Amino acid sequence: MRAAAALTLVTIFLCHHSPLRLAAQAAVPARRGEVAAFLPVQEHVRARMQGDLTALESYRPEFPFWRHIFTVPDGSIVYGSAVDGRLLATFPAEGDWQRDGAWEIPALKNLLDGRMLARDLAERRDEVARLFEPEVGRVVHNLTRGLFLLPNERRYGAFLDEWGAIYERFGVPADVGLAQALVESGLNGSARSEARAIGFCQWLLPNWNYLKRLSPVVLEGYNQTTQAPYCAAYLSILATKYGSFIPALSEHHAGGTNIGRALINGGRLGGTSTRDSYFLGSDFARDLRLMSPGTYRDVYGSYGPRSIRYAEMVFGNIANVDRIRTEVPQMRVYAMRMPRTQTLTAIASRARLSADEVRRYNPALSRSVPANATLYLPKYIAAFGQDIAFWHRPPTRAYAAALDEFVRLDVPPDDWDNPNFDKVLEGFRARFTATKTEEGTVMATMLAYVLQGQRTSGQAEILADFRSSDEIRELFDRAREEREAFLESTQVAATQ
Repeated sequence: MRAAAALTLVTIFLCHHSPLRLAAQAAVPARRGEVAAFLPVQEHVRARMQGDLTALESYRPEFPFWRHIFTVPDGSIVYGSAVDGRLLATFPAEGDWQRDGAWEIPALKNLLDGRMLARDLAERRDEVARLFEPEVGRVVHNLTRGLFLLPNERRYGAFLDEWGAIYERFGVPADVGLAQALVESGLNGSARSEARAIGFCQWLLPNWNYLKRLSPVVLEGYNQTTQAPYCAAYLSILATKYGSFIPALSEHHAGGTNIGRALINGGRLGGTSTRDSYFLGSDFARDLRLMSPGTYRDVYGSYGPRSIRYAEMVFGNIANVDRIRTEVPQMRVYAMRMPRTQTLTAIASRARLSADEVRRYNPALSRSVPANATLYLPKYIAAFGQDIAFWHRPPTRAYAAALDEFVRLDVPPDDWDNPNFDKVLEGFRARFTATKTEEGTVMATMLAYVLQGQRTSGQAEILADFRSSDEIRELFDRAREEREAFLESTQVAATQ
């Protein structure tokens, strides 16, 4: 699927799954003025997203390829075009590639005939990539991870409309937020990484524990519907910082210091906008790692291959989000704030659901839901507490106005590192708190989290030194010269 086609599909998707449509379906009738008040937010973030898609079409046109990683079960290698992202072929990780390959382009089926391919898988992958390139241009290839998603889409795919409505309430297009969750956790609330990241969008455990201390309510991180508002609010804040979801997604994955270095490097390479600077700096880091591993680490930090690909992987998987929402009948998710602890047995009995179905809505639930935490069910039961499913109701005028002004902040990312900018963020934190809404409380909590991180992480000082260091600038200039020679030699080799 070409990026231009992807843009059209996304635009249609946003129109059909906007908060206006969801509000019209909600049990509480939407007041016309409250719905209209949220339109400017939606128009602004849709324009932001379309700007991102245009940039991806220019810098990373292969991004639609990444959808295939999660649709083919584990144990295969998929190849795609770096020119337009279309799938080219699938080979078994173990097996005879000439006999067992699945070719998407019949004219290429004889490409491997009579060739003795390398026994080492990594060498074979690169060898086949070189064989593809004279026929179709540059290619990308990757191991498949379908089992990371497929079991979870069957169990949790019915909730995507509801989770999407949550993302939209914070000024994040539903499919961007859901695609990030798909890439991070495979939609599994109980996902836990080797780096001790947990849940829906994989918060590092220390960060999630700190967020729990900031929150006025009990947060259970293994519940996707609990994490979703905080994932959304954080992504909304970062997208406002950069004016783009692309570096915002990458900061969530790689950290603000790495993204800051990429932007500075991209600016030195001629980037005139945040998007341009990000991609130029990102490609620079990719090439430096490829041509001379470790030599120029001080220029790009710990910004690694997956971080470099992260945003395009998310945007590429928008197609999978749309597919699941189309194929799986969608269900409502209700939320109740528990005034007292309730056991799983008592909840299942009162709701007339099996224990497994209750856990489907609440993966964090082992034996009980603690007081002041949230219980999620397919129906509202007043005995379990106040209905706090804010995504079933239109936003208040106060919240819509605060969010609209916030997402329109037009301040260079560098200024966010300035302590003087804290006053602006504190002002918005107070405004969101004053809305006395669930979503306003989440935004206020996340702004407190971001403010604390900016003043304790040391990021501002590190990036200030990076900008002003003569040693770093000399290393950058040397890296740029070596990269130009490397790219020129690579192009010459490709034509021979």
